[in-house]
Amino acid sequence: MLSLGRKYRRNGMTPLEAELAPRGRGVSRLHRQPVWRSAGRLAELPQWAGSAAALGFLTLTIGYGIIIGGHGRLVSDSLLSAAGFGIEAVKLSGQREINEFQILEALEIHEGSSLALFDADSARDRLGKMAWVKHASVMKLYPSTLQVNIEEKVPYALWQRGDLVSIVNESGEVITDDVDGRYANLLLVVNHGAQRRAREINTALETVPQLRPRVRAAFLISERRWDLQLENGISVRLPEENVEAALADLVEMDKENGLLSRDIVAIDMRLADRITVRLSEEGAEQRKVMTGGRAGSTRRERDT
Repeated sequence: MLSLGRKYRRNGMTPLEAELAPRGRGVSRLHRQPVWRSAGRLAELPQWAGSAAALGFLTLTIGYGIIIGGHGRLVSDSLLSAAGFGIEAVKLSGQREINEFQILEALEIHEGSSLALFDADSARDRLGKMAWVKHASVMKLYPSTLQVNIEEKVPYALWQRGDLVSIVNESGEVITDDVDGRYANLLLVVNHGAQRRAREINTALETVPQLRPRVRAAFLISERRWDLQLENGISVRLPEENVEAALADLVEMDKENGLLSRDIVAIDMRLADRITVRLSEEGAEQRKVMTGGRAGSTRRERDT
């Protein structure tokens, strides 16, 4: 007992003090930081620190909710639009067959859309899928203008096969089946394969501008030659070769004796050395009366 008491005395404590001393884990009381010192550091913070922390927490909470709810794009668009980057004007150029509403619908511009977040590439792809569009460009002109340039396909002819009529370009590619009275001045080519050869007959008709307005349709026969249907119902059977020369002869005959104004049904020009004219039934009866019944019956011919 004496030796133990001496040990405690060397440590500065009596045996009773040593017995009463706390036995526990952690930092000793001598090294623990008083609570009032931590409170004192908080007291040193600015008065607005609490409000800023609350606002930051609220902002993070709202932002997280927006992202989870999938409204990030909508909110960003609204904020950018409010900052002056909203789409306020759309400048269109190059369109003739397409109306402005169709273009705006393809652009998919909504109220509050911002120019910064507008996907110009996707808009160009949507425009390119429109029937009349050959090429489209979409450019952003900051701060608030969208420039759209359209290059349209050029209508060249109408193509009929069966009951279906389409507008085709010069190479014969179908543009659209939506045909109205605006395209009545285009040449109507009929039968399969006629769309790819429309340029051929159009070029030949351009050599006789007096005749072209009177041609209602051109029928491709056996994919070898053309029959013309005139506005007064007369059918002109053209040869396989030297079509321009045959058309020139036709115009000359009409100029000399009004051939295309007579009561006839068809003019056959397939043979180079002769032209055959087939009268209508009324015309044939009238000719029979005038010739005393010597006129032969009208010959029925097969298209070849």
